[in-house]
Amino acid sequence: MPVEPPPSPWLFPHPGEGDPDGLVAVGADLAPGTLLQAYRSGIFPMPIGDGRLGWWSPDPRGIIEPDALRVSRSLRRSTRRLATTFDEDFTAVVTACATTPRPGGWITPGFVDAYAHLHHLGWAHSVEVWDDTGHLVGGLYGVAIGGLFAGESMFHTTTDASKVALVSLVEAFRLGGGLLLDVQWWTPHLETLGATEVPRREYLRRLRIAVESPQVQLGPADDSGGS
Repeated sequence: MPVEPPPSPWLFPHPGEGDPDGLVAVGADLAPGTLLQAYRSGIFPMPIGDGRLGWWSPDPRGIIEPDALRVSRSLRRSTRRLATTFDEDFTAVVTACATTPRPGGWITPGFVDAYAHLHHLGWAHSVEVWDDTGHLVGGLYGVAIGGLFAGESMFHTTTDASKVALVSLVEAFRLGGGLLLDVQWWTPHLETLGATEVPRREYLRRLRIAVESPQVQLGPADDSGGS
């Protein structure tokens, strides 16, 4: 079971008190206790434009219903072509999410260290995607609290690799008793996989139930480690 860290000295405002973009607060730190308090409150960290640490609770909120996952025929072929593992190399996944070129990249070395610490305590998890030569070509990471999985970021260096990671996550999440899979903001890319939006009030209602539920068990759907 995950190890509970010391509580945060910071007090977050109610997540419904943010600005129209969902910015709730600025400042605080990335200590494990602060991160867990934020996720349990429906808030997640992301730097704002001037480099300060922002805390967000968007309305509406992007989620994926575990039973609504969409897997196209071509994506299903990719799941057979690429292998997936869970928590095999967490730091490599977060580092790749931080360093793979993309518009709006925001993951700083401080974030890499903070989530690696959270992983060491058993709260943060990764899905790795490997090609047939054993190279890491995609993945994602996020935070699991009770029946919540809060997705943070994903990357790919070959076609469909990040989607394969998400397919493996959603399938494992459903089988492991997960209740609420948070993807923060809806995007057209995530919509192709079944992502939808819910009002923040509904998200927070479901969050309260999820974080008080038994800890979701994440892992491959079979003994092979593949998807």
